[in-house]
Amino acid sequence: MSHRDAPLTPTGRLRLARCVVDDGWPLRRAAERFQVSHTTAARWAGRYRQLGTEGMHDRSSRPHHSPRQTPTRVEQQVVRLRREHRIGPSPRQTPTRVEQQVVRLRREHRIGPVRLAARAGVAASTAHRILVRHGLPALASTDRATGEPVRRYERSRPGELVHVDVKKLGRIPDGGGHKVLGRAAGRANQDRRNGTGYAYLHTALDDHSRLAYTEDLPDEKAATCAAFLRRATAWFAQQGIAIERVLTDNAWAYTKNTWRNTCHDLDISPRWTRPWRPQTNGKVERFHRTLLDEWAYHQPYTSDTQRQAAFPDWLDWYNYHRPHTGIDGQTPASRVTNLSGQHT
Repeated sequence: MSHRDAPLTPTGRLRLARCVVDDGWPLRRAAERFQVSHTTAARWAGRYRQLGTEGMHDRSSRPHHSPRQTPTRVEQQVVRLRREHRIGPSPRQTPTRVEQQVVRLRREHRIGPVRLAARAGVAASTAHRILVRHGLPALASTDRATGEPVRRYERSRPGELVHVDVKKLGRIPDGGGHKVLGRAAGRANQDRRNGTGYAYLHTALDDHSRLAYTEDLPDEKAATCAAFLRRATAWFAQQGIAIERVLTDNAWAYTKNTWRNTCHDLDISPRWTRPWRPQTNGKVERFHRTLLDEWAYHQPYTSDTQRQAAFPDWLDWYNYHRPHTGIDGQTPASRVTNLSGQHT
């Protein structure tokens, strides 16, 4: 394919070459007529004489010989090591005393270019180029359990699928937690009986637009989750989104009749992820990580009230102003075509 500044397309090259070869034009006259250099006109005329019409297309810039290319034996070693060590340790592996050695060995499995390079005796950049040349995906793009490339999906319209999940977050005691007072002083918050307890952040996130609705609730019981779904459905309806399906994990609250009956009343089809496969609900899991990085742990707070007061502004920023890398830098609200512009 010609680059954007190329003066001649394959059709233009053919016309130039025919003027010189078939019609007998001098090279300088043809070069002036087609606004190219004398050497360029000579090149396309020569290729036309030698190859005909097929010679008017761009050739690969790859050299015919690469005497300094990594030996085939080394390339095969890198590829073999990568394929043998592409699966990571099991997330359910329990590092008991008896199993510590097994866990240590399993942690050696997923190795990237740096560690491959050390084993094969080449530079890390060379190992990376070998992996690219053989079409092997980056570790970040592969499933930890199987080593296979991650299959990403996105629903075609808002409301077609909404992800729901709960994030448990320790509350901040008055005066600040360990980020303000230090680890020793903040350890009192870990007391289950006398500590300040936990916030349960319930989130509903639209698969297509990434628009999110979150509430801080006191628990994650079935009745609490069902009531949250009703309020989330009403909120999305205000944004012009009708929820068709809702996807959750297999937590106790989402498998009870309370949840099923609520979905039935709202005309929503419930869906569940496969056991031990949180990646299926990865969009809301990733939202919670963003929420922690950009709001919950973004700065030291002196009380839970102060942190909660900052949340509405952050959520508004996320939905209406923050560029989302998962949707090509668009904002979630921009993907909801009938959403009002009240937050602009």
